[in-house]
Amino acid sequence: MLHFIKTLSLSFFLLGTISVCAQHEAYEVPTEQQIADTTFVNLKDYSTDFVYDMKYATEDNFLKAKVYDCAECLLRLKTVKALVAANKDFIKKGYKIKLYDCYRPLSIQKKMWAIVSNPNYVADPKKGSIHNRGGAVDISLVDADGKELDMGTSFDFFGPEAGHNYTKFSKNILSNRKFLKKIMIQNGFNSFDSEWWHYNLKTGLKDAVSNQKWNCN
Repeated sequence: MLHFIKTLSLSFFLLGTISVCAQHEAYEVPTEQQIADTTFVNLKDYSTDFVYDMKYATEDNFLKAKVYDCAECLLRLKTVKALVAANKDFIKKGYKIKLYDCYRPLSIQKKMWAIVSNPNYVADPKKGSIHNRGGAVDISLVDADGKELDMGTSFDFFGPEAGHNYTKFSKNILSNRKFLKKIMIQNGFNSFDSEWWHYNLKTGLKDAVSNQKWNCN
């Protein structure tokens, strides 16, 4: 009799345990699907704290031609994460990143090369550039009033004055460039010696050249 009671009690215990587990499974919140860091995403879907002046979606560039159908900033997810982190650091100090160019599809690189076939100004599409890999941005900074900081030259200025090693500027200009470079490097980017506006994500250099397109809706 005692053995029967123990067996019955054990049965109720097991049934109760299964019931609790089943309830837990029924109400468990499904985990969010993770996407790879190399996936192309739109920056605006991850932050609204950037200023955009996408030059190649206009004719206001050294090509004097519009080569993007519309102004979008696509990047690989890991580049977006690093860029958002950098922008948060700038915002703490009263500034925001202003974007001139982001990911550039290989087809656009070929179009640019057809207009200006000079490797000093445009990367040869046969090799591709870090822009074609989704790991580069061309940027500047604006203050709380939206005024762009003086960096000494305009974006896409081709001359020694655009380089980080050029020192014949006022202390204010040199300080602005140094500030931009410092925060970007702290957030995983490398500077490009001859262009104060160009930054590469260190971990993006080995990613493949891509021809990912975006919708213009």
